[in-house]
Amino acid sequence: MRGVPDRLVFSEEFYETRNFVADKGQGIMRLDKFLSERIFSISRSRVQNAIKAGLVKVNGDEEKANYKIRPNDVVEMLLPKPMDESVRVQPDKIPLNIIYEDDDLLVLNKPAGMVVHPGVGVYRKTLVNALAYYFQDLPVMDGNPDNRPGLVHRIDKDTSGLMVVAKTEFAMFSLAKQFHDHTIHRRYHAIVWGETEEDSGRIENYLNRHPRFRKKITVVDDGEGKLAITHWKVLERLYYVSHMELRLETGRTHQIRVHMSHMGHPLFNDERYGGNRVVKGTIFSKYKQFVENCFEILPRQALHAKEIGFVHPRTKEYMQFDSELPAPMVECLNRWRTYVTDRRQKLTLDQE
Repeated sequence: MRGVPDRLVFSEEFYETRNFVADKGQGIMRLDKFLSERIFSISRSRVQNAIKAGLVKVNGDEEKANYKIRPNDVVEMLLPKPMDESVRVQPDKIPLNIIYEDDDLLVLNKPAGMVVHPGVGVYRKTLVNALAYYFQDLPVMDGNPDNRPGLVHRIDKDTSGLMVVAKTEFAMFSLAKQFHDHTIHRRYHAIVWGETEEDSGRIENYLNRHPRFRKKITVVDDGEGKLAITHWKVLERLYYVSHMELRLETGRTHQIRVHMSHMGHPLFNDERYGGNRVVKGTIFSKYKQFVENCFEILPRQALHAKEIGFVHPRTKEYMQFDSELPAPMVECLNRWRTYVTDRRQKLTLDQE
């Protein structure tokens, strides 16, 4: 896939790459033993699971646990980031909209307004708190970090849609590898301001934290951020807004929101990236009131993670899931369809 490096460079915030170099006097040693002697926080069995899932490379190549390490070998391993010791997740009894579950994983539909994991100022009522309650009697969760049970990816608080959650350690590593390789299928639906000239396109640039506004992400020069690629397609043109389908090739923080804003078509009602005002349209107060009413119907950015697909860690079968657009997005689209129809009828009458 274009732009994807061979090294273990992982885009998700839950994992990091650790590098180890065998010294010149290194005796012949199995790969799993070599790593377990250097990473005291995880067991040898956990190292073996990571190797089996393909999260370990020796001199750039994936190897088996019994590979013999030799002097000057370079070992890269993708590992969950150390948990924040200040965050101790308390189980919260919150209903989960689970659409699929087996012994290895589950797929759920996250509602808009739910934070995925605890952070500064938000310690309860997150998806992780709900998962902690749901998983508390399931021993299969042993080995997963206590403050993010089973998470290998996230979606924003005010974005709704599908997420996959691991229930076993091997499933967690296997799914993390697929996210790393950008082989996870993720397709979103969005309402954006304006209409594009083309019917489809591809956005490729680099993203990083905004230098002044740290809660925002911005487009930066090549080499100053992380590669981000989004494919987009117009599903429906509604004059001042469009219904779009977007497929992620990479998974950077706020990627779709930043890319659409950078194109001049911010997500409808996206407060952080300029979509919570009249971006396209007339100056008439009646139109402004119509937009405000749509904002009330859909009081968050118009983005929904509609599809997710992946290879099952254990069965190796490809699985794909779809979800319906949430009612507020459907209602918002219907309002715009009515607006466009009424506008066309008025223009026709004016011309007669």
